[in-house]
Amino acid sequence: MASSSLFPCLTVFFCMISIMAPLTAGQLDYSYYDRACPVLPRIIRWNVWSALRNDSRIAASLLRLHFHDCFVNGCDGSVLLDDTNDFKGEKNAAPNRNSVRGFETIDNIKADLERACPLTVSCVDILTLAAREVVVMSGGPFWPVLLGRRDGLTASEKAANDQLPSPFEPLDKIAAKFTDKGLDLRDVVVLSGAHTIGFAQCFTFKRRLFNYQDSGKPDPILDSSMLSNLQSTCPEEGSNTKITPLDIQSVTRFDNAYYRNLMNNTGLLESDQALMSNSETADMVKSYSLYPYLFYQDFAASMVKLGNVGVLTGETGQIRKVCGSVNYYY
Repeated sequence: MASSSLFPCLTVFFCMISIMAPLTAGQLDYSYYDRACPVLPRIIRWNVWSALRNDSRIAASLLRLHFHDCFVNGCDGSVLLDDTNDFKGEKNAAPNRNSVRGFETIDNIKADLERACPLTVSCVDILTLAAREVVVMSGGPFWPVLLGRRDGLTASEKAANDQLPSPFEPLDKIAAKFTDKGLDLRDVVVLSGAHTIGFAQCFTFKRRLFNYQDSGKPDPILDSSMLSNLQSTCPEEGSNTKITPLDIQSVTRFDNAYYRNLMNNTGLLESDQALMSNSETADMVKSYSLYPYLFYQDFAASMVKLGNVGVLTGETGQIRKVCGSVNYYY
């Protein structure tokens, strides 16, 4: 958790976030469910707390699930949909297969809400709120969440494959994908900071350990002591699905250690360490490594932007009864 010596900064920080975020965006509103489902915040918090108590990895999983939802044709809950005869969903797309987690937590929240407020709260709003809660419960910043998103009616495996950034892509290509979503280079750096929590499978970084860019040698940038440890954890043969922390300094604590790691050449993913190869992004990394509350402020701002990408409102979309399937009678 954040040091208590920094608590006096919180009031100013929250005020800045409130000023930064608009009162409404389209038909979204902070108090959208206040009358229709006043128990919503309590149900979200209880289920997220319960999930975290049983599985510390769920914080990163839910945050990633929200990102992967919003990055594919907007925040519409499409990542939650199972395959049907009409479409191949996103769960088995290459960036998600045997990787995205947290569906059970979202389903549990939805089931509780359907008992309390039937057909009222969308699955995408549940996911957006859950992502905020896991960050807060992991020691990170709070940000206000506009509500009233509606769930999409379809999903696309191809769109997920095409639109989601990959840890193997160069920085300019990743930045271009962010730009396509109305996000900018600062958002790339800030949202990458979510890698302060969670784990990565060995296959996502193993080429850095043994045969970087077909050189037959490890990535020369990677810290030598970290290289040795990773080679032991992820041997060249048969270790693709083993996992290791993205941020060994603070595996379950949301903080700015990720940026300090990059400064020390101990970023795990090639796409993370690449932030130091560009002077503009490297300057941002340095600032966030030194000033945690600057990172918190900008992370909150970027999450607000992310949560408003391509949302459905009004009569568009629907409120699913079950998050994994569309209500076809609508």
